[in-house]
Amino acid sequence: MLTNGRYGFHRDELQVLDDARHLAPGYVAYPPVTPLIERVSLALFGTSLVGLRFFSVLVQSVVLVLSGWMARELGGGRLSQLVAAVAVAIAPFALFSGTEFQYGSFDYLWWVLAAYFVIRLLRSDDPRWWLTIGLAIGLGMLTKYTMAFFVAGIVGGVLLTPSRRHLRSSWLWCGVALALLAFQPNLVWQIRHHFISLDFLRHIHARDVGEGRADHFLRDQFLTSTNLLAAPLWLAGLVYVFASPEGKRFRMIGWMYTIPLALFAVAKGRGYYLAPAYPMLFAAGAVWGERWVNSLAQGWKRFVLAVESVLLAAGAAAPAAIILPLFPIGSPRNIALRINGDLREEIGWPELVATVAQIRDSLPAEKRNGVGILPGNYGEAGAIDLYGPARGLPAAISGINSFWQRGYGDPPPGTLIVIGFSREFVDANFESCVYAGRNANPYGLKNEESEYHPDIFVCGAPRKPWPEFWLHLKYYG
Repeated sequence: MLTNGRYGFHRDELQVLDDARHLAPGYVAYPPVTPLIERVSLALFGTSLVGLRFFSVLVQSVVLVLSGWMARELGGGRLSQLVAAVAVAIAPFALFSGTEFQYGSFDYLWWVLAAYFVIRLLRSDDPRWWLTIGLAIGLGMLTKYTMAFFVAGIVGGVLLTPSRRHLRSSWLWCGVALALLAFQPNLVWQIRHHFISLDFLRHIHARDVGEGRADHFLRDQFLTSTNLLAAPLWLAGLVYVFASPEGKRFRMIGWMYTIPLALFAVAKGRGYYLAPAYPMLFAAGAVWGERWVNSLAQGWKRFVLAVESVLLAAGAAAPAAIILPLFPIGSPRNIALRINGDLREEIGWPELVATVAQIRDSLPAEKRNGVGILPGNYGEAGAIDLYGPARGLPAAISGINSFWQRGYGDPPPGTLIVIGFSREFVDANFESCVYAGRNANPYGLKNEESEYHPDIFVCGAPRKPWPEFWLHLKYYG
């Protein structure tokens, strides 16, 4: 909360903000829960950075509490609850999830909540917990489709452990029905839109694999999804549930981790996709560690706890320095901006919109009245829609993701300010394009917009009729 207002909106946040103003049962890039929560944030806090990121902070805080509660349900005391929560808190992905408003933050919550309910089920043997598990799964599917991988882990855990006796329970099937009922609005939307999100996911997956973003999946389990210095704890948790007599009762959560791990590895998923599966293992490892520490002599116990405290503190320092915007933009101590590309994507959006407004104001009156703005990526489009109304700019039109579904307006613009496309693209697709300006930021920081496609053009109408041009402009990102 203290650092979330320091820079600006991330490109991804600008897309969610725009989608939040166009509520629907589904979107091209994600299911509807994240924009819905952002709409609530807009109603409560306006466009305050800290306010709009409040729910990201809140859900990460809830995850920490749930991690401690999982340790308690696994038989741990206060020490294991605290250690489990701290180990989750210092994971780079968990830290990042509290700094931006993205669907990953809420996806994290539903995985952990489902795991907590599974542990309650295993401890109590009360089948009514399947209702809460089903609800968490349904909300997870309404947030991010990777919940399906966790569902595969739950199904495998049921089939591969004595929990398969629950297959005869009506409560389990009621939980399945509840999950499907919760997911039903988005499923209907996908059917009506010919499962457009599958096309999007195929495109994004091919891009990630082609750019090597999935090359270090196993390494990222230690450096991104969890903290390297806390890794022995979740590894101990895995051993505890699979190999120890005390953990045998909770073996199902071991399969809930290893099955998604294998599926993501085979499918070439990105490393952080599995991050929500680790809090339950941290809880199990903390319980094992607490029992081991309590078996030591008092002197050794103090020594081990001191070493553990130092390791967790050291583990927190490095990711915090890289992920959190601790220093002003121009500070020479600001190593985060030099290393963290996501932070650089939070800078320059108001300046971009100001440049576009200046270009619009320089046009002759006959062109100025019917001008349209065509950005290349959703960050540029979202920035125009967020900051543009104060400068009298029209809403952005764009071919990317759900922006394409909103069309190009009626009547279509006769003059276009085109942002984020190459000279070759505009010359091939529009009449009489002229260079009009450059997208930059006052700090000289290089991000995607200022480095790879900074040119802004003023163009005439498309060479093809608008409906034909728009049909071929559709793309994903």
